[in-house]
Amino acid sequence: MERLILHENAASGNCYKIRLTAALLGLPLDRREYDTMKGETRTPEFLASINANGRIPVLQIGERFLPESNAACWYLAEGSRLIPEDRFEQADMLRWMFFEQYNHEPNVATLRFWLLFVGESKLSAFQRGQIAAKRAGGEAALALMDEHLARQQWLVGEGATLADIVLYAYTHVSEGGGFRLRDYRHICGWLERIEALPGYVTMA
Repeated sequence: MERLILHENAASGNCYKIRLTAALLGLPLDRREYDTMKGETRTPEFLASINANGRIPVLQIGERFLPESNAACWYLAEGSRLIPEDRFEQADMLRWMFFEQYNHEPNVATLRFWLLFVGESKLSAFQRGQIAAKRAGGEAALALMDEHLARQQWLVGEGATLADIVLYAYTHVSEGGGFRLRDYRHICGWLERIEALPGYVTMA
């Protein structure tokens, strides 16, 4: 495999899910850190050479650049045990990965960023007005996961897949956004199972 470089911010769950995928698969991954609060992903050099969208993570594969965290996880995991062989289970895994980006991350991750890194006193009036809706959306996403995990050990099939990895990233730090993980007993057990996987690495 070509040399892999992750352009990232270590505190980002979207960046962490790529590092965790690589670690579980034993893939070497170099890291380049950017301070998004200082605009380091908005410089002309970054926009021209790494990601014209001005966002991280970006997985660099040799001389090519792949933005979007879930796409990068798929690239790393293709052909591995983290992607089911069964076609339905593959599609079901993708369903949870889409759920993560559309229902979970915009609520759980956004509240964590606003409250933990920006600070509620520094939010705009519009952002403060969105807090209740973000919290309700995040709680609904966590409740759906908890109900599903009451029936099975993993989100898809009989073992950990990318669905588990991408949803683990922001779920396990969701208390930073004011969510109470102890309210979701089955999620808590699932978090422990992921943390027991060989090769697991922490976010820090």
